[in-house]
Amino acid sequence: MPNPNRGSVGFQSNEFEPEYDRPSKSELKRQSNDLQKLGEQLVDAPRDRVKRVQMPEDVRDAILTCQDISNHEGRRRALQFVGKKMRTLDEEEVAIIQRTIDSWKGASKAETASLHALERRREKLLADDKALTTLLEENPELDVQHLRTLIRNARKEVAESKPPKAYREIFQILKDLGKKKKADAAAAEDGNDDDADEE
Repeated sequence: MPNPNRGSVGFQSNEFEPEYDRPSKSELKRQSNDLQKLGEQLVDAPRDRVKRVQMPEDVRDAILTCQDISNHEGRRRALQFVGKKMRTLDEEEVAIIQRTIDSWKGASKAETASLHALERRREKLLADDKALTTLLEENPELDVQHLRTLIRNARKEVAESKPPKAYREIFQILKDLGKKKKADAAAAEDGNDDDADEE
């Protein structure tokens, strides 16, 4: 049976606990780990991408130096140093770096999707002659004879289990067409912007 007099002294037990207006140790540790992981993502990224990220010079130097280290223990220590440098950044700089890394991921997903679309188109060309007709209608500048020869050779390579030389060449032609369309679309958009500026 509980004691009825217990707790009736006139004060509550949490009355003397100090109130903190700063983050807890656990929260600080979480933030530190997040910054460490962000630094590791930058270390794993290609050098030319890291050089384009907007960040203080000392942080960039630490990341680029860490990329050069191949020794396991040396790399671990260098990653710790990168984490230390990342903790010196303010919230705005961290947000800029995070947005940049997120944009890389989105760009690489879009790039992968476009490559898959090219592969599907190549498969259609090999499977169906109507796909070639459609491609030629969309791109009349293509060399019909050359494409037909490549398709015939690619089918033969697949049937005889030979190295896929023509198969790859068809893919490259489709990839070049995609690049050309993007360039034309960008040029047309720039032309529209210039016309709007003139008005």
